[in-house]
Amino acid sequence: MFELKVVTHFAAAHQLKMVAEKCENLHGHNWKVEVCVAGKKLNRAGVLLDFGEIKKHVADIIKTLDHKFLNDIELFHDDYPPSSENIARYVARELQAAIKDSTIKVSRVTAWESENACATYIVSDS
Repeated sequence: MFELKVVTHFAAAHQLKMVAEKCENLHGHNWKVEVCVAGKKLNRAGVLLDFGEIKKHVADIIKTLDHKFLNDIELFHDDYPPSSENIARYVARELQAAIKDSTIKVSRVTAWESENACATYIVSDS
């Protein structure tokens, strides 16, 4: 099994309800997002997938979040708040939809909201 990782960044603000008093205030982060894709078979060029293709898909996804108040984005709502966990899951699902090769799967996405705090969404087969 091969796994590729691409890292990107974006800045955004959010508010989280019912977490902690501090997080309920409007605040922002300089997010770091790590995406990993995995597959068993390399193509004729000897690569799983071109890094440029992954980076383009991730950039398109991140554009929807960058320099936004995440609570105002339609995909986030009371049942799906803009937490690190849900951001990681959103990026994973959108990236999987963008990858046209059915043998390549998003394996995990990590959303870092600070240098020492992150959430990882691990994609399961079920």
